[in-house]
Amino acid sequence: ILMNLYYLLSCRISYDPTRYPKYIPEAYCLCKGCLMGIFGEENFHFRSTPVYMPTVILRRTSSCAGGRYVYTEDYVTIPVGCTCVPEQEKEAESVNSSIDKQEMKLLVNQNKPSSE
Repeated sequence: ILMNLYYLLSCRISYDPTRYPKYIPEAYCLCKGCLMGIFGEENFHFRSTPVYMPTVILRRTSSCAGGRYVYTEDYVTIPVGCTCVPEQEKEAESVNSSIDKQEMKLLVNQNKPSSE
């Protein structure tokens, strides 16, 4: 099944003066659901969820050596994007009961490639 699922994301900058790098961009999802169909309606049968990437940073310690700060490696997980994942039936219905199963089938079918 080929479906067009879209999500909106934005970016904020995390700042920590004791970390290297001091500034790290972090993504966050703007919508609870995913944008679907030809008109990009928000669909609550899917949810936008963050995608995380583990990375290594340097964390400044309180120690000095030779007049310089001492840093240690620290492993952090940073949100780098968003993706769409299917909601469970109960959760999707409680969020927006106006979207029924028949409407979902129509959305899926309109996004299928036609065989000629």
